Amino acid sequence: MMKLYSGDLSPYSARVRMQIYAKGITDISLERPANFGTPKFREDFPIGRIPVLDIDGDMMPESEVIAEYLEEIYPEPSMLGATPRETAHIRTIARIGDVYLMNNMFMLSAQSRAKTRNEGIVELLGGQVVRNIKALDKLIGTDGFACSGRVTMADCALVPALFMVENVLPSTGLENPIPKRANVAAYWAAIQQNEHAAKTLVELHRGLEERRELIRSGAFEKMMAAAAAAHAAAEA
Repeated sequence: MMKLYSGDLSPYSARVRMQIYAKGITDISLERPANFGTPKFREDFPIGRIPVLDIDGDMMPESEVIAEYLEEIYPEPSMLGATPRETAHIRTIARIGDVYLMNNMFMLSAQSRAKTRNEGIVELLGGQVVRNIKALDKLIGTDGFACSGRVTMADCALVPALFMVENVLPSTGLENPIPKRANVAAYWAAIQQNEHAAKTLVELHRGLEERRELIRSGAFEKMMAAAAAAHAAAEA
């Protein structure tokens, strides 16, 4: 059985988990790596991030690569298009979710817990998120799905991306831009009713609450300091 090394709050992991749920894949177990965030994890997985797909000891990183691999080995139900052009549109929207939204939110998230925000970073990355939500509004479907009238890889990327925008962006001092974009707002309200998206969102919310509790208690700051010290010692 394959393993997906994952974490509830990792939006990139959530993207792959939603794909697994939507495809009904039952022979991939979900695990959080015990040594995540340690020098040993980076030694074993040089990119140092999750998700990682363990295929009988062959480790595959990067959510987009994993998603494409799963689509090839589990082709039904298809989460790509019926034509090459439709597939290109699906991949375009997935890329907006993954790169233009999720990646900026991932880099911006540290400002949500910073004692003193770097307003330059917030303005730069937050501005990118707002502009890309505007672009998404012109491309997204209006029938409750990102495109193609069914759950596709585009939805799998957008659900965790929009979760991050809605739940993390305001904690950096910026307004959530989703309600101001009618098509994105309608899509976001509709896709949350989808069973696979809803399951993924439960996990994301659970991870967010766990993270917030760690921050409130001061445990997260200690964990980050310990991890930084361990990495510095490993590289010395």
